[in-house]
Amino acid sequence: MGDTLPKILRERVGKLGGRVALRRKEYGIWNEYTWKEYYEHVKYFGLGLLSFGFKPGDKLAIIGDNDPEWYWAEIGAQAVGGIAFGIYVDCMPSEIKYYLEHSGARFIVAHDQEQVDKVLSLKEEIPDLRKIIYWDPKGLWNYEEPLLASFEEVEQAGREYEKENPGLFEELLEKGKEEDIAVFCYTSGTTGLPKGAMLPHRSLIKMAEVLASADRVEEGEDYLSYISPAWVTEQIFGISMGLIKGLVVNFPEEPETVQQDIRDIGPRRLFYGARLWESLASLIQVKIAETTALKRFFYNLAMKVGYKVAECKEKRKSVGPLLKFLYLIMHFLVFRPLKDKIGLLRLRSGYTAGAAIAPETMKLFHAMGVNLKNLYGATEMGIISMHRDGDIRYETVGKVFEGNEVRISEDGEIMVRGPMIFAGYYKDPEGTKKKFRDGWYLTGDAGYIDEEGHLIYWDRVEELIELPDGTKFSPQFIEVRLRFSPYIKDVMVLGGKDKPFVSAIITHDYENVSKWAEKRRIPFTTYTDLSQKPEVIELLLKEVERVNRALPDSARIRKFVSLHKEFDPDEAELTRTRKLKRSPLEEKYKGLIDAIYSGASRYRVSAQVTYRDGRKGVVETDVLINDVPVEERV
Repeated sequence: MGDTLPKILRERVGKLGGRVALRRKEYGIWNEYTWKEYYEHVKYFGLGLLSFGFKPGDKLAIIGDNDPEWYWAEIGAQAVGGIAFGIYVDCMPSEIKYYLEHSGARFIVAHDQEQVDKVLSLKEEIPDLRKIIYWDPKGLWNYEEPLLASFEEVEQAGREYEKENPGLFEELLEKGKEEDIAVFCYTSGTTGLPKGAMLPHRSLIKMAEVLASADRVEEGEDYLSYISPAWVTEQIFGISMGLIKGLVVNFPEEPETVQQDIRDIGPRRLFYGARLWESLASLIQVKIAETTALKRFFYNLAMKVGYKVAECKEKRKSVGPLLKFLYLIMHFLVFRPLKDKIGLLRLRSGYTAGAAIAPETMKLFHAMGVNLKNLYGATEMGIISMHRDGDIRYETVGKVFEGNEVRISEDGEIMVRGPMIFAGYYKDPEGTKKKFRDGWYLTGDAGYIDEEGHLIYWDRVEELIELPDGTKFSPQFIEVRLRFSPYIKDVMVLGGKDKPFVSAIITHDYENVSKWAEKRRIPFTTYTDLSQKPEVIELLLKEVERVNRALPDSARIRKFVSLHKEFDPDEAELTRTRKLKRSPLEEKYKGLIDAIYSGASRYRVSAQVTYRDGRKGVVETDVLINDVPVEERV
């Protein structure tokens, strides 16, 4: 097998030239691209870049939704000696500016008019920018801007460039080496500015090979590309493993249509972030609550059987013949049509990573017969551990991959070393040096390895809180269990030495809670108005009490707030992968947090609101600080 991603693509063309490699839905129709077409797009885009002044070692930025053009652009840049990196579609112009300036990228590929406009707004601030290449021309026909070029124009320039430089592409592709940097993957930035982790071809290929072997991925399986290639996980799954195993990579038409598009394809492999699996679990629960009494009866009956089967499998106990028979009936009556409805009927493995997922969410999907697996990894080290078939425990992130070594430091930090390591942070040798101790990579995560060899991830080390009784606890442990509720979107749990009890700031799931309120004829106008309704407070209180029952006394939530707005990545409250940015959140809501711990019953806030007719305004409102009744343990 080739030692770089472009070389592996060339080999795939030799073996599978006429078979389908990529599939994209446009206007309701699935368009297919063969391996030969995949290679040709990569080749001519790469040559087109050269014709515009791109040089080996240059960086190519890409911002847009998942599409074949992202793959073609990235591998095309790599093939001619360049380095690619992705930017999340919802990044603000200021964030895009940081990435372009930090990387020194002179070329950027942007999906559509929205992304192009963001980049054009920066052209005076980034004078070195040479070309903005777009692949969706809608709305851009009348733009008269020398920096702009369409994807097709770049490919056509590549065809002309080949006539003048025959064999150049093949020569540059052959020069590529496994130690060459393939991509920068910028870290999430939970503790500061994102850092550009440099990943060589060798690491990406090794990560994909290890994963494919451990999970017995077969050649030609359907994979749905949904998570952004700006995240290292899609670099491993969609791009690297897609090449190594010859997967058919499918691209949904729009993020909003993904549920229907999944149903069309019925993928064998699917990766969602933890929040997406939790959202899907919430959607199922809400839809069941809204259906007929008869359907609810059969669903609840099926789930009782499903949970018992899932429990047997987790504990590695045999499933008795009666339970098997009951499950088979429930599979055909309930689970099969339900999985078909959400597009998971043909799924062999579903994956999640990037944040802790509620064990209750894992149990729900396994009860339905969805083979959902937890992964644990880091941008700098790739995938470190994963659940294996027949050895899935919902509280863990699986066993460590062969070749990786993991140990736990004295202060509980997970330390790793292995063959999939990154090449350091771009322009930051000191930052790279700080991440290592005696050859071990310091993940910054707290956890431990249980007696069966499963790795258990707790939280970021710096985010563990010391409870009033002196013990340390993970706020994330509480947060993921609260997010299992269909009515809760985000939670930030508070506590520590200077705080006499644990409290929580909760943002409700507006779509689900608004439907719940409408069904009960509860009048409301905006998110802010709905958040403070007594009925909604009572609804959230029940969810808090549900989680409290499973917590030790000192970790139980004593007060909570239903926040007047959602946490927002654009306001630096969440990362682009929807992880909490705790320090900025605690600073921003310091007044509210102080009010919670001062014994106040409400706190006055200013809130920007968008009304249903599109008008925007600012309202002053009181956020209620709610007590949680103390339940005595029996």
